[in-house]
Amino acid sequence: MRKVDLSERIALNAFHALPGPFAVRDSQDLMAYPFFSLAKSKRVAPIHFRTGTLTIEVEATSQFGMATIWDADVLIWAASQLVEARDRGLPTSRLMVMTPYEILTFGRRGTSVRAYHRLKAALDRLQSTTIATSIRQPTERRLHRFSWINEWTERADADGRPLGIELVLADWFYRGLLDDGLFLTIDSAYFELTGGIERWLYRLVRKHAGRQAAGWRFDFRYLHAKSGSLASYRNFAIDLRAIAARQAIPGYQLTVVRRGAREDLRFRPTQRRRVADLISKLAVKLRTGDKR
Repeated sequence: MRKVDLSERIALNAFHALPGPFAVRDSQDLMAYPFFSLAKSKRVAPIHFRTGTLTIEVEATSQFGMATIWDADVLIWAASQLVEARDRGLPTSRLMVMTPYEILTFGRRGTSVRAYHRLKAALDRLQSTTIATSIRQPTERRLHRFSWINEWTERADADGRPLGIELVLADWFYRGLLDDGLFLTIDSAYFELTGGIERWLYRLVRKHAGRQAAGWRFDFRYLHAKSGSLASYRNFAIDLRAIAARQAIPGYQLTVVRRGAREDLRFRPTQRRRVADLISKLAVKLRTGDKR
């Protein structure tokens, strides 16, 4: 863990985790772009992604490696907590206090000693991975640099008994959720997806297909570039075809469309997904008093 800088923590009021259950929310920015390693093995090779005026650079340390798509479950937990608190009219903060049990059970992880150690390793990667991006910056030449977690620490009482964990979220992540409202509700079945590409693809599909009955489509090569994966294009394409054949993305129907040498992945919401989105939209209207 990084040496704790008390100045930031003193300036922030602590947000204590809410008891569940509640809806699972994810950051739209994190769903749409390559911010995480899709491999379970350590990755130190950086991610360089550019499209139009948008830039993303992700760098890892040799000690911990890059934060993975599974580590992002911590950020999904944080997003879900903060949005739920905001909707209830409760104060929120980047300084979050919780127990490991709360995060692990939310993400459908085990609560063994091994699971606790894996959570701590995930927190280390989230803190040590650095990001530079032009997303939500006034000009494309201005980059915001941050780590997902500014700091984290294990809490204990005077006798050394564990009291849980404190962490401070990146301001870029926090403001995107609460100031700009850039989040979506996702299916809790997401946590059952075991493959890195499956998890990444679900988030991308959920972001782009949304409530559009006609769905969306992407060229395989663009998907390969957008994933940030270190896999070769050939192996990546094999994985995409297999995921489509298994219909492995909850709430969406996948179809591979071939046009000569080009392959597209088309995805559209299933009836179940469309009903779930309508219910979610109605719930927001009822909470906000929107009568339209």
